[in-house]
Formats: sequence, structure tokens, C-alpha cells
Amino acid sequence: MTSNVDPEEIAHFETLAARWWDLDGEMAALHAVNPPRLHYIQQHAGGATRTLKGKRVVDIGCGGGILTEALAEAGATALGIDLAAASIKIAAQHAGNRELAVDYRVVSAEALAEEQPGAFDLVCCLEMLEHVPDPAETVAAIATLVRPGGDVVFSTINRNPKSYALMIVGAEYLTGIVPRGTHDYAKFIRPSELARWARAAGLVPKNVTGLRYNPLLKSASLSERDLDVNYLMHCQKPELAPTPTPAP
Repeated sequence: MTSNVDPEEIAHFETLAARWWDLDGEMAALHAVNPPRLHYIQQHAGGATRTLKGKRVVDIGCGGGILTEALAEAGATALGIDLAAASIKIAAQHAGNRELAVDYRVVSAEALAEEQPGAFDLVCCLEMLEHVPDPAETVAAIATLVRPGGDVVFSTINRNPKSYALMIVGAEYLTGIVPRGTHDYAKFIRPSELARWARAAGLVPKNVTGLRYNPLLKSASLSERDLDVNYLMHCQKPELAPTPTPAP
């Protein structure tokens, strides 16, 4: 466990656990945005071949495993972690029913970083940083988890009047697309803030791309220009410098 956790956030997601895989329920938007999220990950973290096959990947804040299963289906050796035990139970059951080889654990990013530093080719942390008290601490743990030369993909919500209007007023109170109480505007994160935390942790930001969701069509797409609400950020951990050869 870790002190970098909000018990109210965990309790909120515990109550939603049984509905993670209801395609017409509160999680429908997450299912809609998952294909473009996976495409972004493959495009930026899949190397020249844009493939995840053979990569060891951890999905931080995996919830019911929507992204984790997609990573496994794309060929990755996938581990999903979350502190909401009920969500992990649902995720494991769903993967088992589909006979997917996915591992799940109730553990924090910080604790896993102490246990397995540098163990992962790719670390994904999508829609999770805006739910922890100290996101910079989580970013630092993620930087520890990824191997030198490996990739990190974040996604979160920008902080500005437009994101407040769409994500809280619109999504939670007017349309009910997202359960009320899911988001706290004060915890939204500007891209400049996330990039600063990433650099402080030793990561190099490489790309920022917006993620747009159309509630009427229930579809989502990537946008290189529109970062106003949801966005993804790809970072890399630099390769270790070669050890100097002693002079003869």
C-alpha cells in the first residue's frame, strides 16, 4: 500500500466494479475511447513495427481491465494493478472467462516500483493520475518501473474552463455519461504540469495528443490539435550511458 491514495476515490470505484464491462452502462465511454488509446500506444511505444508483441507491460490503475485485456490481445505480457480490490476481482474474472493470459494484482505503483524496478518495457497509466493526492509521486514510481530505453504512456484530463464544462457539468450532471463524483476539477492536470513531473522523474516527453469523445455517436478519435479536455502523453526513459572503458 501507499500513502498516495484517496480512500474516497477507492470507495467510489469499488461501488462501480460490477459495471466495468457493461457496454451500455457508466463505463461505455471508456470502452469507446479504448481503441484509439490502444492505437496511440502501438503507434508511439510499439517501435518501428508498431507492435506490442513480446513486450512486458503494466497497466497502472487498470480498473476492470478494459485496456489491460486489449494490451494482452495485442501480444503483450500484461499485468494490471489497482487498489480497488473489487475491480481487480472483476478484471480477473472477465479475463478468465475469455481465457486471456492476464495477471492482476492489488498493489500500488509505488509498492510495485520498489519490488520490480526497471522490469517493464512499457508502463501505461491512463485516466488515473487525476485520482491520486500526489500525481508527481506516481509519475516518479512509473519512471522507476520502466526499463532504460522503455516507454511510458499517460492519459489524463486538462484543467481549464472547457474541461470543467464538458467533464463535470456535462458528463456527470447533464448527461450522466460518467457517474457523479468521478472527477474533481482541482485534480485535473495541465500538459505542462505532467511534462514537468515526467522530466523531474527522468523521463523525456516525446508527444502529446488529444483524445476526443462524441457522446452522441459514442465514438472517439485522436486529435493532434485539440488538447483541451482529454489528452495522451508518450514519454521515454533514456538508455543507460555506456560504462567508460578504462584506459590501458
